[in-house]
Amino acid sequence: MATRIIRVMGDPVLNKKAKTVTNFGEKTVELIEDMLDTMYEAQGVGLAAPQVGILKRIVVIDVSEEQDDPIILINPEIIETSGEQRGGEGCLSVPGRQAVVTRPRHVTVQFQNRNGETIQREAEGFEARAICHEIDHLDGRLYLDVMERELTAEEIQSHIPEDDLE
Repeated sequence: MATRIIRVMGDPVLNKKAKTVTNFGEKTVELIEDMLDTMYEAQGVGLAAPQVGILKRIVVIDVSEEQDDPIILINPEIIETSGEQRGGEGCLSVPGRQAVVTRPRHVTVQFQNRNGETIQREAEGFEARAICHEIDHLDGRLYLDVMERELTAEEIQSHIPEDDLE
């Protein structure tokens, strides 16, 4: 497929709410494949369609070690959360910056797959964080909108463990 240009902070598309996907045809499949190519090329772990300029409720995530196990969420909705985790987050649309963000430790997300079938998935830890982060993009929010504080360059470089950001 192809890579697409990742929109960066300041681009108005990042602040708009994405529209529900109703067509699960060839164009949707092509967009998903392009989003995966774009995410992997940029060495990211998640990408939402608005980040490539498309206002559709589509998210791709891959938090696996080998980056070979993508999660594709179409029209995702978090239906349950529990616990709390606090840690550093970055974003392909906000290059070079990171911030402390508190997210749920566990989420249950309901979504549609490529065939339009409704599915639920439970996620914990980093995967739950990624799901919340990417769904925020679908609602026109960046992690900077929900951050506690921005990390310094020194903090970013030293990689502070999750839940240890005082």
